[in-house]
Amino acid sequence: METELREVRDFLAAHAPFEGLPGRALDRLPAQLTMRYFRRGSTLISVGEANDTVYVLRSGAVDITDASGVLVERSAEGTTVGTSNILRGGRSQHDVRAIEDTLALAMSGDDFRELVREHPDLHRFFVELLASRLRAAVQSQQRTDQGGAILKTRVGELISREPITIAVTATIREAAELMAAERVSSLLVTGLDKAGAGAGAVGQGGEGAIGILTDKDLRSRVLAVGRDPGDPVAEVMTSDPVTVGPDTMAFEVLMEMVAKSIHHMPVVRPDGRPLGLVTGTDLIRLEHASPVYLVSDIRKQTSVAGLAELGRRLPRLVEQLVSQDATADDIGRVVTAVGDAVERRLLELAEAELGAPPVPYCWVVFGSRGRLEQGLSSDQDNALLISDEMQPEHEEWFARLAEWVVDALERCGYARCPGDIMATNPRWRQPISQWRREFGTWLRQPEPDAILNATIFFDMRPVHGDASLEQDLHRWVLAQTPHSKAFLAHMVRSAVDHEPPLGFFRGFVLQKEGEHKDTLDLKIGGVGAVVELARVHALAHGLAPVNTQARIEAVADAGVMSRDRAADLRDAFEFISYVRLRHQARQVSAGQQPDNFVAPTELSDFERRHLRDAFQVVRSAQSTLGAVSGSAL
Repeated sequence: METELREVRDFLAAHAPFEGLPGRALDRLPAQLTMRYFRRGSTLISVGEANDTVYVLRSGAVDITDASGVLVERSAEGTTVGTSNILRGGRSQHDVRAIEDTLALAMSGDDFRELVREHPDLHRFFVELLASRLRAAVQSQQRTDQGGAILKTRVGELISREPITIAVTATIREAAELMAAERVSSLLVTGLDKAGAGAGAVGQGGEGAIGILTDKDLRSRVLAVGRDPGDPVAEVMTSDPVTVGPDTMAFEVLMEMVAKSIHHMPVVRPDGRPLGLVTGTDLIRLEHASPVYLVSDIRKQTSVAGLAELGRRLPRLVEQLVSQDATADDIGRVVTAVGDAVERRLLELAEAELGAPPVPYCWVVFGSRGRLEQGLSSDQDNALLISDEMQPEHEEWFARLAEWVVDALERCGYARCPGDIMATNPRWRQPISQWRREFGTWLRQPEPDAILNATIFFDMRPVHGDASLEQDLHRWVLAQTPHSKAFLAHMVRSAVDHEPPLGFFRGFVLQKEGEHKDTLDLKIGGVGAVVELARVHALAHGLAPVNTQARIEAVADAGVMSRDRAADLRDAFEFISYVRLRHQARQVSAGQQPDNFVAPTELSDFERRHLRDAFQVVRSAQSTLGAVSGSAL
């Protein structure tokens, strides 16, 4: 072998993935390569180009950017570029530009395709590169127009001053004076006594916060009830407040504040010492605090009309979140949290009108609401789980409750379920023992049509009432599902039947007729397909999570799915969900009713390319699942 070819062979043998090739293959490969030189700033491959050349960087470096100019990868010596569109077909999805003077070994597309056909390990390596590009696409789609990632801020970054603390032995008057002097709306109460740190010790103590006192507490627990200002602050503070660590994402804190209707959150160090406080005002600076105040306003309403008026804010809120930086998962949680707040308040108003419930009950939701994934086009899916103490004479009260709440939800913008899966249907308003019989029938004597209609019941979540009723039922169901092989087999068939809208040559399959003719359904074979895949895997192994992302993670933790496959599936789910939400946000802006059907012309080149990748990931996961039966899961 000539010296130059031998040097090329030795270079390839030192870099992935070529180092794994057999000796004879490595010996042949250099003769198939030609040397190309690229000056700094020149382009190797352009977006939209029908590239049919693979480059192995011999020296120098390149930047790989997507169609939006977002950096996907910076590659240096030994990296292979240009493989994606050759393996996938179509035109390049990336620009590859030399950022240094670069020497590259060029291989024709035909030689590359032959090489990966002969060596499956190489093919697997480059397919995984495709998956990493999809991951980068998800991340770049979640940037704001200004390029920031404001929802990726950690709460520790919002802390601008040491926490103002006060000893638990201080008086209410001392606390109020300290708040006025420091111009703050809250104090952290620590276990330090006055002798140890002083009533106004500022964040330097070694003990953690045991309470929090806010200006609202002073109004409602002191002034409004005429309490003596000389009483200990411990008697009016909120004990054991919810806290977060400094590395918690700001949006996670927002979700906690939404769920608990609070406006102050202590941030503590790993050792429990207070670091500071974040407030609703801090989150306003991120332009995402409105869900906190929307939920707060919802809880103050005393009429259905007032709740309906607030409900009209939700589409605009989603439009704002989409345009700024929230992930599809985060937006689903916000929409769900607002829906939960409306539903809980309606149930409280209904109970105030109808009187106390005769026996304990739990109001539950299903489907996307149950999974914390509600979008703007969701309708009602709810039911009543009632204690087995229920007597025949109690039925009228629960029937009136169901009709009151379902009618009010409709007035608030939540359409009735076309399939009548609502608490107004007597079948879905039963004692727990009857619910067990219902689930038992689905599990032991499954019929295809019945299973198709029953799948959303396995995405159940409590919203109001005695949550232990739902928790006990959920545990009982999960104990049965791994042993229900016929039921699982039906679930598998359903999961693989809803194929992604992708043709043989990676063209989109559009709706052929009807109202949505020539559009792409992002729900049935996209979002819905991943939901079904995650559900069947979770039920087959008795895994508790209901949220789709959490189910996929749990399946990977259980060793049922590889980490790489799970990561790909989560990314695909996020990307398809995000494109759907962007579509719905555009519809809201245009005054249209949001739906799941998007015209390909509405999609950017970026979205079209990466939707194909995402659908391909879903199809691959379906193929793997389809190769096994329910009994083999």
